[in-house]
Amino acid sequence: MIDLLVLALAFVLLVVGVVGSVVPQIPGAPFSIAGVLVYWWYSGFSEPGTLLLAVLLAVGVATLAIDWLGGAVAAKVGGASTATAVIASLVGVVLFFVSGGPLGMILGMTLTVFVVEYYRQQDARAGAKAALVTTLGILSSSVMQAVLTGAMLVTMVVVAL
Repeated sequence: MIDLLVLALAFVLLVVGVVGSVVPQIPGAPFSIAGVLVYWWYSGFSEPGTLLLAVLLAVGVATLAIDWLGGAVAAKVGGASTATAVIASLVGVVLFFVSGGPLGMILGMTLTVFVVEYYRQQDARAGAKAALVTTLGILSSSVMQAVLTGAMLVTMVVVAL
């Protein structure tokens, strides 16, 4: 019975990792990494093999880096300042809970980047560019995280079968 619970825990962690990659404030990559490690422990440290374990852990760490750096890199590419990226992230977190979901969060972050960059540069075009690129970067980061954590989940399902 305990074995079944540990196995279920491993896959619940992997699924939460995928969900967390697209839902703000849930750290998807750490859950996915934990799921892989719980399964590895469950298997007596035999599955997945050493090479696959290393690859899965590297994918998890890369996913974590994308999560942490995706928005800031996108903001920089779009011409926004680091301060703007931080402010937009804080606004996004608040709006996720206040507006009831990701749509309000994304719209709020986009508007925040535009307003802050317009104020900073006194240029509507530069503010719009920074807002657009930042928003696309944040969305791209979430998609990439979902793909990577999804790949970890599918790989572990294959290992379990």
